[in-house]
Amino acid sequence: MNSWITSAEELATWLAQAGPHASVALDTEFVRERTFHPRLALVQLAWDGGQVALVDVLALERPADLVALIEGRGLTKVMHSASEDLQALHHHYGVLPQPLFDTQVAAAMCGLGAGLSYQKLVAELLGVQLEKGETRSDWMRRPLSDAQLHYAAEDVRHLGAVHAELDARLRALGRRDWLDEDCQRLLDNAIRDDDPYPHLASRSAQRMDATQQARLCRLLRWRDRRARESDKPRSWILDPELSTLLALRPPTDRRSFDALLDGMPRAPRRHRGELWDLISRPLAPDELAIPLASQPDPDMKPLLKRAQSAVAGVAGELGIPEGLLAAKRHLEALLERREWPEALSGWRRSLLEPRLAPLLQ
Repeated sequence: MNSWITSAEELATWLAQAGPHASVALDTEFVRERTFHPRLALVQLAWDGGQVALVDVLALERPADLVALIEGRGLTKVMHSASEDLQALHHHYGVLPQPLFDTQVAAAMCGLGAGLSYQKLVAELLGVQLEKGETRSDWMRRPLSDAQLHYAAEDVRHLGAVHAELDARLRALGRRDWLDEDCQRLLDNAIRDDDPYPHLASRSAQRMDATQQARLCRLLRWRDRRARESDKPRSWILDPELSTLLALRPPTDRRSFDALLDGMPRAPRRHRGELWDLISRPLAPDELAIPLASQPDPDMKPLLKRAQSAVAGVAGELGIPEGLLAAKRHLEALLERREWPEALSGWRRSLLEPRLAPLLQ
């Protein structure tokens, strides 16, 4: 049974009728095409018995009962592929669902495959075939269509049964702590501020010298700050192609700068003065003292292959995807810096260190 919730009283009644539970299924619908922050439109809740509540966020701005349920630590929140939903919940309500059980992560740890969709996981574990029809709907419109309401309800209706099956499998495998660790990392990432070194995520930075990378870092930090303040997508503030061009070959005078921007349709107009100041102002010593992106060292390839082989061996023994255990970029960071990155800490390091330690000598 589905309940469409548009008032605090309706939400309180639905929660009171549920009775005591150890977990609740949770999902959200949001839009983000034209904003920096996700715009929350709908929150879906479900108890184990199949009772579903569709909470109209546009009608209920910040219901106390919902916020208390989300952040209450006595109730496990079961979600699937939760990272973007966590950002939406945190931006809108200022809270995060703890403790968290992400069924996509749990499925990978159980050896069911990496990045399984909710539909595939429900079909695999429960034999139920779900439709995919409303994934790109406009969730901000009202009223929502019957198809949208059905889709939203199905997104949480089966999570309780999936959770019970995966939790049992994880405990039988002795991997329940793995999930707690990775879910906590998801929660930490949801509230993490902008990356202080955004240039490292740009492949074009690998072909830049230190000064050019420092200039790119300055530009991207400004872009991220402006995008957050104005709630606009990053690319609307500064196009990636333009940021690379300005970092590599900055115009030497304002006339050349204006001519360059006039020839690029996606160049910013409102903040042109700020952008000129960013590329014309000398770099400070602390801006130059940043980690640099570099192209992979050809001499490192044999060592990387040995590391990947070692990871594949451990993953094969455990029956889990290699990517869950260690991504290529994290292995590269480990081999280059001889320090274990945060992404390979905890249970991953305990499994990998005996195999990878000889390669770090």
